[in-house]
Amino acid sequence: MFINNFDPVAFQIFEFEIRWYSLAYIVGILLGWLHCKKILKNNDKFLRLFDDLITYLIIGIIFGGRIGYILFYNLEYYLNNLPEILMIWNGGMSFHGGLLGVILATIIFSKKHKLNYYIFLDLIALASPIGLFFGRIANFINSELYGRETDVLWSVKFISIDNVSRHPSQIYEAFFEGIILFFLLNYLSKKKHFQNPGLISLTFIIFYSIFRFGIEFFREPDSQIGYLLYELTMGQVISIVFFLLGIFFYLLKKNEN
Repeated sequence: MFINNFDPVAFQIFEFEIRWYSLAYIVGILLGWLHCKKILKNNDKFLRLFDDLITYLIIGIIFGGRIGYILFYNLEYYLNNLPEILMIWNGGMSFHGGLLGVILATIIFSKKHKLNYYIFLDLIALASPIGLFFGRIANFINSELYGRETDVLWSVKFISIDNVSRHPSQIYEAFFEGIILFFLLNYLSKKKHFQNPGLISLTFIIFYSIFRFGIEFFREPDSQIGYLLYELTMGQVISIVFFLLGIFFYLLKKNEN
């Protein structure tokens, strides 16, 4: 059993706190950007455009992730605490909301430059697991999105939460949604079939949904929501919707050829 008593503040400069959560976003975006530049190293046109796209993506991640969390998970609370909407350093970001924000930002950017937005979405999908990995590690450090009670050998006690031994569900997600998904997508991207624009990004949505749905069985449901239909969590319900959409658009793209 591991005792989690991490300080969510990485370091402090005078009165200014730098939190692990913020650092995770910065490192994830930076490494993802470098990975994409490596993929595009022989394509000067898209390399220059991708540098311009980064600003759109950061805005899409932040606004989409925050709005998604508020709408999907905690609308009543934020309606009663409006100033806290802007306090993203305290956590409260939805992956699915961030995903929608990234898709919208990419479509807007691609239409502006008269390009196929699936090309950029595929590129982003290849790097996104990097950000997911660091984001889930930050969730672990913050003692948030923790797992359900268990007595397995690798259980964790989140001291700031309670004295219960729990699944380190954040680590499970970092492994499957981060490491496994990264290598899977980057392997498939080299296969001829997956070089059709759109298939990689849709495969990302499909497999992320599968991993997220399964790991949610080990994750404590959000206290303000609890369980929904058939004892599923909100994360599982949203994952089902995204999985079905991913399958639908994947088959459409595949049948285009």
